[in-house]
Amino acid sequence: MKKPSFETAMAELEKIVREMETGELSLDASLKKFEDGMRLSRLCAEKLDEVQKKVTILMSGDNGSREEAFEPGSDE
Repeated sequence: MKKPSFETAMAELEKIVREMETGELSLDASLKKFEDGMRLSRLCAEKLDEVQKKVTILMSGDNGSREEAFEPGSDE
């Protein structure tokens, strides 16, 4: 099974959160949604980690540029 894109996984995760917040799901359905949400959350975290590593590599090129880890939300 092909992994969904980051954007697709985030949209699905947000949908699951909205469904769970209604409080209308049975215990079994809530557990299934929680399991799905955890899987999607891990997938998103892995993709963000991959992007962070790629940005770090790109910023550390052989042309004398500086190496700096990407920090989301930082001003520099």
